[in-house]
Amino acid sequence: MPEAVPSPAFDPLVALADQCVQCGLCLPACPTYRLERVEAESPRGRIALARAWALETIPATAAGDAHLDHCLACRRCEVVCPANVQYGALLVMARERQRQRRGPGLRRRTLEWLAARPQLLAILLSAYRHAWPLLPMRWRPLPRPPATVALPAPPGTAGASVAIFSGCVAHAYESGVRAALVRLAAASGVAALLPAGQGCCGTLHAHGGASDAAAALAARNRDAFAASDRVLTLASGCHEAVAAALHGGVVVEDALAFIAARGERLRFRETRERVALHLPCTQRNVVHSDAATRALLARIPGLDVVVLDAGYGCCGAAGTGMVTEPERAATHRQPLLDQLAASGATRLLSANIGCRLHFATGTQVPVQHPLEFLAQCLA
Repeated sequence: MPEAVPSPAFDPLVALADQCVQCGLCLPACPTYRLERVEAESPRGRIALARAWALETIPATAAGDAHLDHCLACRRCEVVCPANVQYGALLVMARERQRQRRGPGLRRRTLEWLAARPQLLAILLSAYRHAWPLLPMRWRPLPRPPATVALPAPPGTAGASVAIFSGCVAHAYESGVRAALVRLAAASGVAALLPAGQGCCGTLHAHGGASDAAAALAARNRDAFAASDRVLTLASGCHEAVAAALHGGVVVEDALAFIAARGERLRFRETRERVALHLPCTQRNVVHSDAATRALLARIPGLDVVVLDAGYGCCGAAGTGMVTEPERAATHRQPLLDQLAASGATRLLSANIGCRLHFATGTQVPVQHPLEFLAQCLA
């Protein structure tokens, strides 16, 4: 049976929703509203829906659920909101109640189950890598996982050390990125290590309303990083969940911001190349490491950087969105791919694993994490 909804007078969802002054400043910032031009596809409309459901003034419908499902959780609305509405927290709460009422779909359940089992996921992705050339296009929801890159040995003379958070699907796709981080950290005099026992950050589960599963994953990561003082995240979409899980004495920092703070120690060779830079929603609106990324790339002599900003404001990956709603995700992505093709850039850089996977299925241009490219350009 679904859990009882709290009395409206004490309902935390209603309390969050009542902070919204219905000004509408969020509408032009919202990718789904810009795409659909429908009020219910805006943050203001979704807040009104969630509040009405909590107060039981209107019944939940399939159409209303679809509007909530379409939210990309990009948090652009929070940046422009004059009332400082905590839309991210409200969305998680609304989807938790939605899940109790209707349950998740098969694709979401499967993705959540796999993400919570990193060893099994690694085996399946390894098999997917080997089978990928033989698979028809419709059976390739993700790009081919790269060959595993061994981590370089940390410098023996480093005066400090940091831990690396690897995540779930990124564990198979980002071995090269982790190796690049180790190299960049070593060049700045820091040893970067990869603790065992860690797993999914839980963002995928929280955004699907599976709060208990997200909490269990957070507890696993607290145990894995119990001996760490500073943890670096590579995926902007994972950062907030990791920081929340490791609260209390552990500094969680975006890896790009960490390296940028030590940029004076790095030397890069001249690189005459045009690259396209995609700044993920979570990087700009939650982690705020976009300035650090620009600053690091600006240290590479001769580099020409084109920022992708076409379309509706989001690439549409939205965690699991590119798998659960691929057509909508592709619609959000297409203007950015068109801009990429017209730019003449020879590679695409993006700091979030979900965005990179989504882009890589739509273009032949190499797609990399900025750290991987920076490490290639070290002098």
